[in-house]
Amino acid sequence: MARPLDDATDRLLASMLVADGRSTLKSLAEASGLSVSAVQARVRRLEAAGVIRGYFADVDPEAAGLPLAAFISLIPLDPEHEYEIPTTLATLPEIESCHSVAGDVSFMLFVRVATPAALEALIREIRKRTNVATRTTVVLQTSFERRTQLATDPQ
Repeated sequence: MARPLDDATDRLLASMLVADGRSTLKSLAEASGLSVSAVQARVRRLEAAGVIRGYFADVDPEAAGLPLAAFISLIPLDPEHEYEIPTTLATLPEIESCHSVAGDVSFMLFVRVATPAALEALIREIRKRTNVATRTTVVLQTSFERRTQLATDPQ
């Protein structure tokens, strides 16, 4: 786990990078009132500490040939192997995220595939690999996503 982001300047830099991962060191320096070299040192320190985990391109799923999104809830049929599920599924590229959740299911997956047939095949593969019951909800439309924000009060 990364260290807490409790320094106001580090929080500002991280917030700006969340909003635009391609922010220049110059623009970060201007906003923070620090020199470019001081900003560079802070950003490197945040990266090394695991606070900033990476930078990525946000590619339109439809353009990538993956227009169908779904949430798949997993209910383990063998509770003894429940916490092996994330590791077992990590190699399936269709799975964008895997969350351990509270409630009547143990894990929630967010997946993207090309077709309903591909979704069916993925569900079959998940069941085969993990010995789970599944409940699938197909996404009709996404209003927004990737709205990572920093808590306003770090305490």
